[in-house]
Amino acid sequence: MDTAKLELAVQRQRDAQVALEAAGADVRAEIAVLLESAGEREVQAQVEQITGWTPRQLRQLMKAARRQAKARRG
Repeated sequence: MDTAKLELAVQRQRDAQVALEAAGADVRAEIAVLLESAGEREVQAQVEQITGWTPRQLRQLMKAARRQAKARRG
């Protein structure tokens, strides 16, 4: 039985999962930077439009980002 194609497909899936997680982290980081630096309603509306996220999701993201920043400071 030749499993080379299966092994390749599994490796491609793993690589894609890693890339997807990294892209998600990048998106969350960019949103946090935009909202933290601007904090304006217009910026939030643009972020909502681009991402399709709700205001609640953005608030949760910012809350988590602040917790992480606080934990890094000590």
